[in-house]
Amino acid sequence: MAAWSRALGLIHSAGRQLLALIPGGNMGPVRNYYVDWRMLRDVKRRKMAFDFADERRRLNAIRKNTILPKELQEVADQEIAALPRDSCPVRIHNRCVLTSRPRGVKRRWRLSRIMFRHLADHNQMSGIQRAMW
Repeated sequence: MAAWSRALGLIHSAGRQLLALIPGGNMGPVRNYYVDWRMLRDVKRRKMAFDFADERRRLNAIRKNTILPKELQEVADQEIAALPRDSCPVRIHNRCVLTSRPRGVKRRWRLSRIMFRHLADHNQMSGIQRAMW
């Protein structure tokens, strides 16, 4: 039992050390899983875009089909306009998962360029190495 509590203590202290390495790492109370409200908004948009993807694809196919009558295309136009705005995939924006920074995000790692370099410099990313020549 003592070993278990000791292991938990080590894990807890390691988490604090990791947060200390992150620039701007806030040690305040955590209210939800996401970094800030912008990240939460983007996650909601992603979910809504996924939920409406089939319907949106079907309506767009009808709208862009020139063989169908104009009345049917106009009805599809109205239906697509009635869908929620956040269901459009254009409104999704990639953000850094650690800082929620919207610009300079490396898509493969979902990290901003700043956090990517910081973690790579401190050997916290496996397989990433500074260029040397």
